[in-house]
Amino acid sequence: MKILLDANLSWRLVNQLKTYFEIILHVDTIIGLSNPAKDSEIWNYAKKENLIIISNDDDFYKLSVLNGFPPKVVIIRTGNQSNIYILNLLIKYKDEIQQLYNSNDYGILEII
Repeated sequence: MKILLDANLSWRLVNQLKTYFEIILHVDTIIGLSNPAKDSEIWNYAKKENLIIISNDDDFYKLSVLNGFPPKVVIIRTGNQSNIYILNLLIKYKDEIQQLYNSNDYGILEII
């Protein structure tokens, strides 16, 4: 399973989540994307590299509704939370994220 964290999530989560996800990247570390990266750039990169975008930004939800998938999107709907809260949330929902990654039937997972 390959994950791309959006800019609205901390880059510090990458190292903490490496043991839980096969590949985990943060948009701020992707060479070739502008800084800050545009949503369309992130979308196209994730699609090309078969990455799930994890964000708390509704823009990716809207892009998924308009364009379908891939890429697949996990939307965190908890509002602004601490890094440790987000870390524990992603670990808790790891199996559901894996199911999303493997699914041919749906492209969005909302975590509330």
